Amino acid sequence: MTIQRLWSEAVRRHANRPALGWVDAEPWTFGEVDRRVRTLQARFRNQGLAVGDRVALWAANHPGWGVVYLAVTTGPLTVVPILPDFSPTDTANVLIHGEVKVLVVGRTLAEAWNRWWAEAPDDKKTALADLRIEVLEDLMDEAVTAVVPEDPTLPRPTDSDLAALIYTSGTTGSPKGVMLTHNNLTSNVLAAAPIPKLKPGHRMLSVLPLAHTYECTLGFLIPMHEGVQVFYLAKPPAPAVLLPALASVRPQAMLTVPLFIEKIFRQKILPSLDHGLVRVLRRVPGIGWILLRIAGGKLKKTFGGRIHFFGIGGAALAPEVAKFLHTAGFPYAIGYGLTETSPLVAGHLGVHLYSTGRILNGVQVKIAEPRNDQGAGEILVKGPNVMAGYYKDPVRTAEVLDPEGWFKTGDLGVFDKKGHLFIKGRSKNLILGPSGENIYPESIEALFNQDQLVVESLVLQSGQDLVAKVVVNHESLQSHLGAWADRQGKTLAAWGDDVGKALDAYLTEMKHKINQQLARFSRVSRVEVQKEPFEKTATLKIKRYLYAHPAAEKPARRGKDKNKQVDQVPRT
Repeated sequence: MTIQRLWSEAVRRHANRPALGWVDAEPWTFGEVDRRVRTLQARFRNQGLAVGDRVALWAANHPGWGVVYLAVTTGPLTVVPILPDFSPTDTANVLIHGEVKVLVVGRTLAEAWNRWWAEAPDDKKTALADLRIEVLEDLMDEAVTAVVPEDPTLPRPTDSDLAALIYTSGTTGSPKGVMLTHNNLTSNVLAAAPIPKLKPGHRMLSVLPLAHTYECTLGFLIPMHEGVQVFYLAKPPAPAVLLPALASVRPQAMLTVPLFIEKIFRQKILPSLDHGLVRVLRRVPGIGWILLRIAGGKLKKTFGGRIHFFGIGGAALAPEVAKFLHTAGFPYAIGYGLTETSPLVAGHLGVHLYSTGRILNGVQVKIAEPRNDQGAGEILVKGPNVMAGYYKDPVRTAEVLDPEGWFKTGDLGVFDKKGHLFIKGRSKNLILGPSGENIYPESIEALFNQDQLVVESLVLQSGQDLVAKVVVNHESLQSHLGAWADRQGKTLAAWGDDVGKALDAYLTEMKHKINQQLARFSRVSRVEVQKEPFEKTATLKIKRYLYAHPAAEKPARRGKDKNKQVDQVPRT
């Protein structure tokens, strides 16, 4: 199976169905998309591109993004998707390392590139002297009027050919070129397609960057395979843009990251459930369940009323949000995967609470030794979806791929008796306590994130201490502190109307309450306010390496593993 075959079958079955388009604009049908694909294929051939040559795609979401992706991969060339938030310098490094021949760039990013190029170092200019640059929007305008018949002499890709070379900074700050073959991607499409239960004519709203494998495979290739129409936003998905789009599109499916739904829960849903009479009624058996189901129905209406698959992936979903969605009957789905696995490894709709679900058909997963007393160990994956390796990097490839084809994910997990996979966190994030105890920072962060005042948190090691950095909601800070003071029979005047001092007292109380829920070795020593939001990856995982305390580099004293029960937190 190749992307070329997958696409040709989709065109044959759905030629007259709408495929790609902007919200509130006339979409391109599958047949029209295919015409543009063939136009670009001819253009690339006329430019002298041969089988396996690299074409980079650096642009924000656009209906034409998928056209370029398909034209390249069915060409058969290799696409190099680049995240739109990459800087021109980062992009230049990718182009050089990936030996890219053509760069297709969005118009706005092209302007940024030209400004950078004017002052670029000579060595970069020399290395990129032969690079051809095409502007995405111009390519799409030209493709409208062209009619190019299918070229019978065009080479067909094989399943082992390299389809995509994907560079991601991940959370380690060390970019790698992940090599994904046609078989990697199409096997994942076929194995994952049954989960969202999409049907021809369904609608999907895309809000995540297409350059990320999560959105590309699950939010583009699967919908194209199933005959689903995908809508794109012309502007970033701020509430003023997103809410009218949801009302207009009324999608059956969406893909998001946890931060997206967590903000909605904490800013819109939780205040209504934790107010006055509703808070009292929630404690009444039976009535509380009904109130949550009503809230779930309202949330579904917010997303257009027809949503039946709300995929959440890319980072950890807060447990209290997962519990609400589960109890409220909202059709959310949790998945687990990595760029190196094309990406999906496990997932399901009708979620088993806190689990990432069952392993996909055709994929094998095992938990490596050594395990702690909870049975958690590194997750190893083997299957047709596992990458071919890191481009021009045999050393790092050998570090994660053993001779039998098992991929070391770097994630910690455990299976329950029914085969559901639970994620414990990243092995690289694991903190060793003073006597060698395993401390999972994600578990502690989940407790901090339950507080309505905390937007996000990060737990780090500083010497022998644990420090929690928290980003607070400044918009509701004063009113929240005022309500907290009222519950204590005080006013903010008790701190001399100094909001900063009141916040310190609030955080001290929060730390005390959270520490009571933790084993002694995993208790937080202090809480620090992070003034700016944490810098994140494309799927909104915090780049931990940017905030590590220098003292944390000192190795903790090792000893016998005395790890006790730690609250289990799913990571998607």
